[in-house]
Amino acid sequence: MNFFVELSEGLRIAWDAIRANKLRSLLTTLGIIIGVVTVTLMGTVIDGLNRAFLNSISMLGADTLYVSRTGWFVESYEEWRRLSSRREVTLRQSRQIQELLPPTRFVAPVAETRAPVRYGTRRSDSVQVIGSTEQLAFTGGFTLAEGRFLVADEVDGGRPVCVLGAEVATNLFPRGSALGQRVTVGRQKFDVIGVMAKQGSFLGAFSLDNQVVIPVKQFITGFWHNPDLQIQVKVGNLSELEDAREELRGVVRRVRRLAPTDPDDFAINQQSQLSERLAQVSTTIAGVGLFITGLSLFVGGIGIMNIMFVSVAERTREIGIRKAIGAKRRAILMQFLSEAAAICLLGGLVALAIAWPLTLILKRFMPAQLSWWLVAIALLVSLFTGLIAGLLPAWRAARMDPVDALRHE
Repeated sequence: MNFFVELSEGLRIAWDAIRANKLRSLLTTLGIIIGVVTVTLMGTVIDGLNRAFLNSISMLGADTLYVSRTGWFVESYEEWRRLSSRREVTLRQSRQIQELLPPTRFVAPVAETRAPVRYGTRRSDSVQVIGSTEQLAFTGGFTLAEGRFLVADEVDGGRPVCVLGAEVATNLFPRGSALGQRVTVGRQKFDVIGVMAKQGSFLGAFSLDNQVVIPVKQFITGFWHNPDLQIQVKVGNLSELEDAREELRGVVRRVRRLAPTDPDDFAINQQSQLSERLAQVSTTIAGVGLFITGLSLFVGGIGIMNIMFVSVAERTREIGIRKAIGAKRRAILMQFLSEAAAICLLGGLVALAIAWPLTLILKRFMPAQLSWWLVAIALLVSLFTGLIAGLLPAWRAARMDPVDALRHE
């Protein structure tokens, strides 16, 4: 019980000392404030980016594999030049892959370009035009708000039909339904058979609603005669993903007529690659941020320690009086530790008051999320810094001889 009495008394004395030296306490905590603001903003940005990234890559499908000529990440220009000389992935190869894989696998070739989409006097620019088959509905995980998706007969016959993204449909038909209307994609006319549900953006970089899906034959005829395709293969079961990847690799090698000793001239990409790259980037950002934060907290801690030494020197007589009337070393130690911790904790609260509006400003430009655990970490870092910085001055005060302290002028 005496411990809690001594703690409450130490906190009261510490609060009185801080109130008596408001300006000095504020200036002392500047290093702490800068450090805590840095670690808080860094944490909000990393947390926000992680959330946005995970939400975005979830659209790719954890159980979907992507066959393309090159990998998603190229480390150097020399590697890019080497990979760019590979043969294209063709529509014929996509059909052969679909025939060789089990019927439980959905296979969709995907070709992409950008073109304007028009209806009457209304126009939507730089729309992502996707040429594919009816199986893109499964591999891409599309949800329709109106109408239907492509069917096999339309794809095989190359009929001029399309499915609009939500943003395109809203831009072209702000007051009515797009179903049954005829739009111009590039220079070709297409009948609208469906409108996709709103999907949002991918990594905040481009809108997934600013797109239109057409049969791949129409794409080859009207936009790109020899497109470099990406082939999406939906496995359907995460537990089979690695086996399915090896199975797909063997099928693609067979379709592309590679000898057993030839290296792969294609890449099989998957969602986990993006997750791993995110972890690397987050670790780098966190490392730089922690170094800056640690430097700020170190400077702030030195400032706290110096001020606490000054405080101990100014109150030497007070320490002597308290010891003379029976105060134990523990009580004196706790008094000055409480003061140092309280100063840093106040600095942490000021830092959070600064970080909160800054986070709201950052949210306008990038994903940022001030989570409760970041607030807790910021306060704990402040408290821990105060305890470390105040330990030596508090220990010196606790070790003072009461007779010598009372003689101090």
